Amino acid sequence: MSMKVQRKLPSNSRRIRQIENIRESALGLVSTRSFPAIIGTADMMLKSAGVILVGYEKIGSGYCTAIIRGKVADVRLAVEEGARVAEQFGQFVSKSVIPRPTPNMEVVFPLGSRLAELAFEQQGSSRLSNQAIGLLETRGFPAMVGAADAMLKAANVQMAAYETIGDGLCTAIIRGSVADVAVAVEAGMYEAERIGELNAVMVIPRPLEDLEHTLPIASCWLEKPEPLPVLKSKALQQEVEKQPLKLPEIEKVPLAIEESKPVMEKKKQYLDRSELL
Repeated sequence: MSMKVQRKLPSNSRRIRQIENIRESALGLVSTRSFPAIIGTADMMLKSAGVILVGYEKIGSGYCTAIIRGKVADVRLAVEEGARVAEQFGQFVSKSVIPRPTPNMEVVFPLGSRLAELAFEQQGSSRLSNQAIGLLETRGFPAMVGAADAMLKAANVQMAAYETIGDGLCTAIIRGSVADVAVAVEAGMYEAERIGELNAVMVIPRPLEDLEHTLPIASCWLEKPEPLPVLKSKALQQEVEKQPLKLPEIEKVPLAIEESKPVMEKKKQYLDRSELL
């Protein structure tokens, strides 16, 4: 009896811990009206507490929401820090903390932390990872393209991607060293103001892994791993080699022999003689 109890204890304790983690899980949301502002907000939330960045929700007209998960205390702290940063940018809209989201919400809304992992697995690894990030947002596409051109010519940076969130807001995203990104963003700001309207800028020196997984990246920078070869056992391989190859069945076609005219005449004479006899 004691042996059975000892075997069941580890699985029961593991199950209890899983239930406690689910009950302690909380949901945090911070909304802004700028893509660089929401990236900076998400970066601050990740660095201020032990939370997971699920992703972003863009609903148009420039509204973006960063979604995080974690323990209630960590989520509350992260949301407050994120809202403070968003207010400093002048782009804060709203914030919310939900201590224990119901399973129905988990299914319908994009709230599960597993979504970020699946997105990264489908996306693949990027050659621009672990580099500083620069974001420059304009109102109008021409200003964003002009600013991107100025940034690429001003320093040794790479254009990683661009993002549109509605209301005419476009964001150019560059990657490179911290110094190069800072110089490039400054040059892009002057060009954006010359062409159109500059809305927001952001430089993130050391992005965390969660932030890396959720940032947009152009397909030209992605490296997807090649599929591994299918390995077969030696016994199965020998069995396959022993099996004789089946050749396709050949259709039998009767040969039509065309007889010459003298042969046909001799054959006719022979038949006539046999009938007379």
